Amino acid sequence: MTVTSPYAAALGRVPIREGATVVLGSTTRFWDYGDPDAAATLVLVHGFRGDHHGLEPVVAQLDGIRLVSPDLPGFGASTPLTEAAHDIDGYGRWLRGFVASLELSGRVVLLGHSFGSIVVAASLATAGASGSSDRPDAVVLVNPIGQPALEGPRGIFTRLAIFYYWLASVLPERLGFALLRNRLIVRVMSVTMAKTKNRALLRWIHDQHDRYFSAFSDRTVVLDAFRASVSHDVSEYAQRIPERTLLVAAEKDDITPIAAEYRLQTLFPQAELVVIPEVGHLIHYETPVAAARAIQRFLEEPS
Repeated sequence: MTVTSPYAAALGRVPIREGATVVLGSTTRFWDYGDPDAAATLVLVHGFRGDHHGLEPVVAQLDGIRLVSPDLPGFGASTPLTEAAHDIDGYGRWLRGFVASLELSGRVVLLGHSFGSIVVAASLATAGASGSSDRPDAVVLVNPIGQPALEGPRGIFTRLAIFYYWLASVLPERLGFALLRNRLIVRVMSVTMAKTKNRALLRWIHDQHDRYFSAFSDRTVVLDAFRASVSHDVSEYAQRIPERTLLVAAEKDDITPIAAEYRLQTLFPQAELVVIPEVGHLIHYETPVAAARAIQRFLEEPS
């Protein structure tokens, strides 16, 4: 049974175009929202095991901005990388190549959510010097991974996840792939991360995870991406990101506690922290309006 998105009406008013480009051997599919002639373009990088659908509730709330949202290589409709590994360095190189392929004019802002926050941060930490053509004008990180995953308030769940992905890697290919796509495990993850008490919203969140959380190309890609996600965090790269940065954090995030987000803010040369109350790691699903308001205000402020 289809579960109607609470954000469908708002998203339906946004013009959407589809495109594709080849970067490091990946045929990368992307979705281009809003006014193509807008003065500012926001390039979105989604989280681990998701695809572009995950950030659409935030997209639906933003006005006067062009937004370009690709599926990460090996996830959603994008094919895997063939000229780089699916590690943080590979994803960082891919992101720089993807942005370059768009040949954007005007103001460019990078936004990363969750694992995407690590990809964005790593890509910038190894990009050219401040002011060079391959750097954005500003950065937005939503639910940023601000400390090593094992140090989070639910480190035990990270250890269980490590065991789960290890088991999937040692089983025969068919069994390992089936384990990775197991609907019960996906549901446990969804229930664990969601904080809303709104039953209709909760049903929709679970439906989104059922639909898109297993949309990866093969076992190798998702295992490599998982290792990358638990081996790095944004704090490694923050000091090398001189651009104005907005951190949109959650009060009840189970992956990065709010105290760690406050520490993360101090590592950036110029970062602002906005904390959204009563939500966890699913800001993009549970409180996209609050996130979009913070992003819109940040983008409208003078550089």
